[in-house]
Amino acid sequence: MTQTRTDTASPTSDTIPAHVWRTAAVVVFGAVMGMLDTSLVNIGLHEIGADLGADLATIQWIASGYLLALGVSLTVCGWLARRVGVGRLWIGALVAFTVTSGLCALAGSAGWLIALRILQGLAAGVMLPAGQTILGQAAGPRRMGRVMGVVGIAVVGAPTIGPTVGGLMLAHWGWEWLFLINIPLGLIGLGLGLRYLPLGRGVAGQGFDVLGLVLAGGGVSAVVYGLSEIGERGGVGAVSVWLPVVLGAVGVAGFVARSVRSARALLDVRMFADPVFAAANAASFFAGAAMFGVMVLLPLYFQELHGYGLIRTGVALISFGAGGVITLPLGGRLTDRIGGGAVAICGGLAVTATILPFAFLPADANPVVVQALLFAAGVATALSGMPLVSAAYAAVRPDQLPDAAAFVNILQRIGGAVGVAIVAVILSRAALSGWAALSGYHLAFGAIAALSLVGAAVSTELRRNQRTRP
Repeated sequence: MTQTRTDTASPTSDTIPAHVWRTAAVVVFGAVMGMLDTSLVNIGLHEIGADLGADLATIQWIASGYLLALGVSLTVCGWLARRVGVGRLWIGALVAFTVTSGLCALAGSAGWLIALRILQGLAAGVMLPAGQTILGQAAGPRRMGRVMGVVGIAVVGAPTIGPTVGGLMLAHWGWEWLFLINIPLGLIGLGLGLRYLPLGRGVAGQGFDVLGLVLAGGGVSAVVYGLSEIGERGGVGAVSVWLPVVLGAVGVAGFVARSVRSARALLDVRMFADPVFAAANAASFFAGAAMFGVMVLLPLYFQELHGYGLIRTGVALISFGAGGVITLPLGGRLTDRIGGGAVAICGGLAVTATILPFAFLPADANPVVVQALLFAAGVATALSGMPLVSAAYAAVRPDQLPDAAAFVNILQRIGGAVGVAIVAVILSRAALSGWAALSGYHLAFGAIAALSLVGAAVSTELRRNQRTRP
């Protein structure tokens, strides 16, 4: 049952009703589960492999299978939201994610765990865009920034605390708890979702585009997988690296060409004809590359260059997450007031300014200076990414939000994979060339700063399009 709401406001007013904030809290709860699970499981792969008697090549598919499934479900999320109702879809995805988490903890072999992780990835790929769709439809364009800024807390905060939480679990309990933690969280989220989310039924519309799923879902998954292989191997020469990327790109291109001519496409690619939506997604691609790249680079910086353990690394990164979490509400308010493009320009330039010093710091840099830069980088990251998501959602009609959420998350996911791959290639090539370890990190931080600078440049086009929109 859904509650009766009397605290409503016009979608075009600036006041955000209480029920919208309650909805945002529920959606963030689910987003934290998904983002935290990814970081927890990734740091526990070694322990899982040792316990299940699997080699690294096999156990790596616990992460790779999850990524592949995520790409497939992102492409079908919009169709499912229209068919069953976006609130019901979120609830179903949360239940599936929670159940598969419990089953993962019971898996007695690597094969079973990989299969269950694929199912878990299918659920996770639906939960975040479905939640963003719910919020976008509840908030309306003029309140999008403030509401979406709350969702960003999960994106920035959860991966930051993941290493610390995961390290403590692995130190005191078994790897099974990396999955079991999702059960109480999922039950709480389910209760909140049933109480506060809109649970209206969907409508029986267009039939399911099977070929579109093969082209789009398979293409996105292949591209993300190939890029993740670059991140694992640190090079692009292997067939397992470049072949998936090429085939995936061909699949995506085929989907786009087919969908432009079809009124029954799985995703409405014609939305990119809107210059604001197109520019916001393009800038979000580079902002995502910088954000996910630095989230991978910073733990390596402390662990490999400074010799920190897993828990100490997590503690060192708290300042980065705190800067983002504190700033996201302010970024949301600024986005609603002056536009996502303007905020993202300032945020992108700020990321460049706060990350670039790491390209020159000595290995024995003052810890206070490092922590101050990390906090400032967290603040800047909060201003560079989520305003672009808000601008993309504000540019489309409410009925287009399911597809818009799918596109935003797909491009962010691919952009993030690109950022991680760039970091991996730079560090790997630096090691093979015999450079000092510090030199490789200097170059990697410089690349992240450059990606953010490109994102800021693209955001200027978004700002221009926003100003000229009637």
